[in-house]
This record gives sequence, structure tokens and C-alpha cells, in this order.
Amino acid sequence: MKTNTLQETQRILDLIAKRNLNDDEKKQLVDETVDNFNNYINPGFLKYRKSFSPDYVAVEWADSGSTFTCVKGIEYIDCLGGYGIYNVGHRHPKVLKAVTDQLQRQALHSQELLDPLRGYLAKILAELTPGNLKYAFFTNSGTESVEGALKMAMSATGRRTVIAAVGAFHGKSLGSLSATSKAVFRKPFLSSLINMRHIPFNDLTALEQTLACLQFTGDDAAAVLLEPILGEGGIILPSDDYFPGVRRLCDKYGAIFIADEVQTGMGRTGKMFCVEHWNVEPDIICLGKAFGGGIMPTGAFIGSEKLWTALFKNPFLHTTTFGGNPIACAAAIATINVLLEERLCERAKTMGDLFLSKLKSTIKPYTPYLTLDARGKGLMLALEFVDTDIGFRVAKGLFREKILVAGTLVNAKTIRIEPPLTITTEQINSVINALSKVLREIANSMKIQVPDESTATNILQRTIVHRVSARYSELMNPNQPFTSQTNENGISRSQSFDFLASQQSIQISNVIQCDPAQLASFLGHCSQMNNKSNQKLETIYENLLAPQQIMPAKLQWNQSKGQQLSDNKITSIRGSTSSWNL
Repeated sequence: MKTNTLQETQRILDLIAKRNLNDDEKKQLVDETVDNFNNYINPGFLKYRKSFSPDYVAVEWADSGSTFTCVKGIEYIDCLGGYGIYNVGHRHPKVLKAVTDQLQRQALHSQELLDPLRGYLAKILAELTPGNLKYAFFTNSGTESVEGALKMAMSATGRRTVIAAVGAFHGKSLGSLSATSKAVFRKPFLSSLINMRHIPFNDLTALEQTLACLQFTGDDAAAVLLEPILGEGGIILPSDDYFPGVRRLCDKYGAIFIADEVQTGMGRTGKMFCVEHWNVEPDIICLGKAFGGGIMPTGAFIGSEKLWTALFKNPFLHTTTFGGNPIACAAAIATINVLLEERLCERAKTMGDLFLSKLKSTIKPYTPYLTLDARGKGLMLALEFVDTDIGFRVAKGLFREKILVAGTLVNAKTIRIEPPLTITTEQINSVINALSKVLREIANSMKIQVPDESTATNILQRTIVHRVSARYSELMNPNQPFTSQTNENGISRSQSFDFLASQQSIQISNVIQCDPAQLASFLGHCSQMNNKSNQKLETIYENLLAPQQIMPAKLQWNQSKGQQLSDNKITSIRGSTSSWNL
């Protein structure tokens, strides 16, 4: 049945004006939103969201700082950040005020006359960006920024072929989709995509070979389009020599170097622009996402003067209706002000280092059978899992714990963690506690026995000491085997230590053949078990570190697989923390 559009629009306007809803209104809003998504937007997306919380599909209602609240009043810590748009936080007061103030005077512009904010913002970007980047064109999104940058590169060089990276994501409009590398996004539109060559990321040899081959065949590259860090590819970081090498090769072959900073820019990685980590000056920088402060959708691409010559001759060669409008420019100017005033770039590095350290410690007991890696730069972080199912289960479990994360679009077994740069230490700790709980639950459901790290290390130390003592006794006194009263783990701490420490004048290296540094590292922590043995252990330590008297062998220990601890005298350790088979 058709609704009365006038009445319906007024009802919705009244809803927008409300700040609080009663229980009946909340239920109605959730039910109507679910129905509208199913019937008028995309039932596939609705199904996707229901998979995270079958009993309740969360409907966003309000946000502030590093959190958002659903209609039911449940608050979530935002570790997705709108896929990277909330660098200065949700509804930052200064950005909100700038937009509101501008709205009181003018919202959009005529496009025919000059408008002051667009000029001010362009000048700010010229001063802020690295190198000789000078001229800016404003867009409505990161995808549009990439599209415009590709057009500028082609116009400036007269070439048509572009090089991008495998694992890259640059957008889904036809031009930017050409550079995006995932087949599922590209295949339906292959016949319409521009001429693109995809090469391995972080591989200078592959880049030079491709540039050289294109030059040899007369199809020279117009541009090399790269993300400083592969975002949707799984937060893949380059080596420190990669982008300086890219700059050198682009200069050598006459290609335009386009840095897609749509996701990495605006302080996300600890610098205003990620390429600054390597002191690299691109020919064009693309911006989007966080450029509008999480208030306005806006983007830009900024280039050197030589690239803008074509636009000087024909200023209507590339245009857009809403790009660079007054309220978008007001939001971007305020965003830059906040990033600088609150030192959010520096904060991204500090909080990112803290967050990453905690992530690495949290996943360590679950690697490699649930998790593979925690990585990132600044507050552009990722957790990689053994497969997509584990990644989904972790994201689902975190959402249950009121933490929002999401997978990366090109590397589905990796989930991104990109909170606002304003996230607090307390919020980080809440995320870590939730992650630890979820990983433990998944491990238990899969019947994976995960040793407690401190207990496992303690048992390993005792195992080494006990075996060294027993082996020494066996060799020195073959008729009187080493004996001890063992605990449930088969180890007598004091007897093993006292026996081993008493032999300090004997070269332990003649008894056990293993890598001295690694064995010494374990023994160096053994003071926790017998503090009285510290001085004696130091002597043993010295003996172990005498390289000419030790035959090296690999010392390896794998908690999950119980692999051989030593190639020689120390055999495998298997089992759980409560039952280690010695």
C-alpha cells in the first residue's frame, strides 16, 4: 500500500528532531529499518549484518568521540572508524561548529563565481603536503580523487597504461576499479576498464621490469598508482626502501607517481601523509575518507604545477557539481586544524604502538592455529587469521562484546582495526580484554588446548634444567642415575637447580648441545623458580655462552604442535599446561 508521502516525510522529520525514544518508538524504528533495507536497499546486506547478531540487527542512532550508540542505547567502541573516516572522532565539536557556522550563511556555491573557502583550503594543502605539490581539485570521495588523478596523469603524459599493485583497492567506479585488484569486483566490468598492469606490491624488481617492458613495446606507463600501505589488501606494509625506489623508477621511465592516501592520509599512520615516513614526494596525492572530519563527504587530489597545465588551458576539462562546496571545505579546514592543534598525528603513533603491542601479546598463545599476525602503522592496524571463518567469528564475537571491526575487502581473513585517533587507553584495554575472551572461546569451541603463556614458559624452563641435570648425572655417574621426587609436571625444581648449580665448574656444553643464546635466555628467567640460585646461574650462564665449547643446534619450541625442542638431547614436549609429557 502506498503511503502518504507528505505525512511520511513529516513523520521522519519529527523523528530526526528527537533525541530520546521510548521503547515502542525504538522497536518501531528497528522494525521499519530492517524492512526498508530488505525491500528497498539490499537484502544481501541485511543478511550479512544479521549474521553478526541474529537476535538483534543493530541500528545506529547516535555517536560521539570514539563510540556510537544503537537505537536500543547500547554503546559500541568503534574500531572500524567508518572504514577510516573518523580520524578526529565522531562529531568533533570544532568540525561540527565550522559546518554549522557555514550553513548559517551559505551551504552550496553557484560554481560559476569564486568561493573563498575553496581557495583557502587549496592553499593550506599546498603548504601541508610534501614536496612541490601545489594545485588542488576537490571531490566528493576518495574514488573520485583517484579518477581525477588518473585523468591528470594521462593528460600530462599522453599515455594510457597505468601500473597498480596486486592486493590494491582504489575504489569501484570504472576508472578506480581498473586499479582495484580483486577479481570479484572487476570481472563483471572487465570490458570497460582502462589499460592496467597489476604487479606484486613491495617488489621493485617487478616494477622496473614492467616499466621497461612497457617502454620497449611503446606502451609507456602514464602512472604508477600505489597505496602507501595496502588497506583493503590486509594492511600490508612496505619495506623502507620501497617507495624511495618507486620514486626513482618513476623518474627514470617518465611515469607519474600517484600516492593513494585516501585511507592512510590525515594522520592515520602517525604522519599527516603516510609517504612522509619515507621522505618521498609523489606527483599526485589522493585524499578522501577522513578529509571531511567524519562530518562531510569530501576528497581531493593535489598535484605539481606541471600536471595542471592542461587545466590551465581548459578549466572545464575536469569538473564536478558538489566537489569543493563551502560546507565540505569548512569541514576539511576544521579537520586539519584539529589534527594539528590536538597533535593527533603524534597521538596516532603513540596509541598505535601501544595498541599493536597489546594485540601481539594477546594473539601470541593462539598463533599459528587461530591467528597469524598483528601488524600496522600508527592506528592503521590489522589482525590476520588462519582463514576467513576464524576472522568472521572473531569479528562476530567482538561485536557481541560491543566492539565494531570489519574485514578487509581484498584479504578477507584479515580484520582491520582503525579506531578514531582519539581512542583512549581505557578503550584500547577494553578491546584487548574482549579480544582475549573471544579468542579463548573460539579455541575452546574447537577443542584447541592453548597453554597459558607464563605457565608454559615456566614449565619449559624447568624441563630444560631437569634434563640438563639428569643428563649430566647420567654421563658423570652412569651407575648412579639422577633421581628426583617430581611434581605433577615431572620436575623437581629445587633438586634440579641445586644439582645443576653445584656443577658450575663443569662445562655444561659438554653435556647438552644446543644454541647457547636461546638456552641462556630460558635460564636467565629461572630466578623466578629459585632466587637463591641467581649467582650460581650467572656462572652457568657464562659457561653456556662460551661459543668455542658449544656445538650449536637449533632450539625450537612450538606450543601448539609440540615440535622437537632440540635436535639433540632435549626431546619433544607435548600436551597441555596440566600435563606435559617429559
